[in-house]
Amino acid sequence: MRVILRAHLDTQLSNEALKNGTLLKIMQSMSDRLKPEAAYFGPSEGGRSCTFVFDMQDSSQLPTIAEPLFEGLGARIEIQPVMNTEDLQKGLAALRQG
Repeated sequence: MRVILRAHLDTQLSNEALKNGTLLKIMQSMSDRLKPEAAYFGPSEGGRSCTFVFDMQDSSQLPTIAEPLFEGLGARIEIQPVMNTEDLQKGLAALRQG
């Protein structure tokens, strides 16, 4: 299932992670594991944030996805299912048929 993950990073913890090189390592590890179709990094709500769009095969993946962000960066995260245009068209076509 395609999902979007938004993480808002704790400023103090992410400052420390930036200085000691952990921030880049965590983001690279996330990208390597998730193999996202899109990844974005920038300011949000007055602090650092990252957004990944990826295919989550099983909900049992949640701990391995979320914990590095919680533990290493004090992040607040949201994960929610999303659709691209093709998914929406397929879903609406099924709705009309049902």
